[in-house]
Amino acid sequence: MTNSTEIVSFVLTMYTNIGKFKHLCFILAMLLYISVIFANTCLIVVIYVDRNLHEPMYLFLCCLFVNEIWGSTSMLPCLMVHILSDTHEISAFYCFIQIFNIHSYAAIEFGTLTIMAYDRYVCICKPLNYNVLMTIRKVQIGIIVIWMISFLEVGVLLSFTIRLKFCGTLIHKISCDNHLVVELSCSLDRTMSYLHDVLGLLFTVAVPLSYISYTYVRIFAVCLKASKQTKMKAFDTCLPHFFSLMSYVFACFYNLISQRFDMTFVPHELRVILMMYGTIFQPLLNPMIYGLKLSKIRHAFNVVFKLKQ
Repeated sequence: MTNSTEIVSFVLTMYTNIGKFKHLCFILAMLLYISVIFANTCLIVVIYVDRNLHEPMYLFLCCLFVNEIWGSTSMLPCLMVHILSDTHEISAFYCFIQIFNIHSYAAIEFGTLTIMAYDRYVCICKPLNYNVLMTIRKVQIGIIVIWMISFLEVGVLLSFTIRLKFCGTLIHKISCDNHLVVELSCSLDRTMSYLHDVLGLLFTVAVPLSYISYTYVRIFAVCLKASKQTKMKAFDTCLPHFFSLMSYVFACFYNLISQRFDMTFVPHELRVILMMYGTIFQPLLNPMIYGLKLSKIRHAFNVVFKLKQ
């Protein structure tokens, strides 16, 4: 039986032999990565430069865009390497680094979307107290806390995984995943890894979704009694957040289901796309949603980059 000291790499099995098309796929992946970096960086610059956007909602968006760059970088460079590779091996060290990056990206994404929901809730349901409850200082502290807690939570999770002894090397995915890596362990006691995995899902996914649902219920209740102008304001500010949230929830739930159930009835190519959705397409979707929908960002973008005189 193989022990942990002999495991120096894992094999990602979801890659297929695309033959002469691999260079084309590499170029497409590279263009996608460049697009993600360019789109999110442009919006970060716009929010930083335009002082009219130094408001809580836009600062949270800036945090979200930084996280999109973090998430796509955890996936796309590795993806491009494996597109050109014939073995699809990944070193154990880099595998653990990728697990940390992807899981912390997910935790930060849910944390940011949660605090953005609170911001919209205060703005719509408690407008008179908004400037007191949502100061720039509190926003900065909230963003720092989200990132620190996310890194700490994932770091603790990974510390349990690294200690395990592994008897297998095949990861049935296109990237490293903590649950699938733990499944390869031949250690007698994997309880702490599974327990922390469940607790992580509870506090980074279930609790945020529950709170976001609560805020939307309260916002909806206020809108029922409000004027048409208030309803339109709530609709304009909440719709991008709702689309972004639903998009990422879909990606996360697919990954959770695919880890625990047989998904071979889904075509292979579609499974690969769905696996990439959360860390590749979501980082490209968010700047498009917010950049196109929010008029203040569109106006600031035109001013900063002098697209309109």
